[in-house]
Amino acid sequence: QVQLVESGGGLVQAGGSLRLTCVASGTVLSINTMAWYRQTPTKQRERVASFTSGGGTAYGDSVKGRFTISKDNAKNTVYLQMNSLRPEDTGVYFCNTRGLSFSWGQGTQVTVSA
Repeated sequence: QVQLVESGGGLVQAGGSLRLTCVASGTVLSINTMAWYRQTPTKQRERVASFTSGGGTAYGDSVKGRFTISKDNAKNTVYLQMNSLRPEDTGVYFCNTRGLSFSWGQGTQVTVSA
């Protein structure tokens, strides 16, 4: 069993930055295909950033150039640096693998005010 704990969300003004953290604990074999997802009241959960199986990174069109995913394999931790935040980035952010291999954590709320 793997547990995912997201943190780092908060309230920020448009143009500001936040850094989200996801810690995976339990029987974690690899975090090499971890991803960040976002859920809003009006949209289904969407993947916004991820590590690909080829070792690269991929981003949703709406966050390209503003968000950066990174990881620390030794700590089973994945980060999401979010810059130039916009009100439409508001939502609950979750981490999981690209294949949704783990149970969802509680997520962390990000609220961007105009």
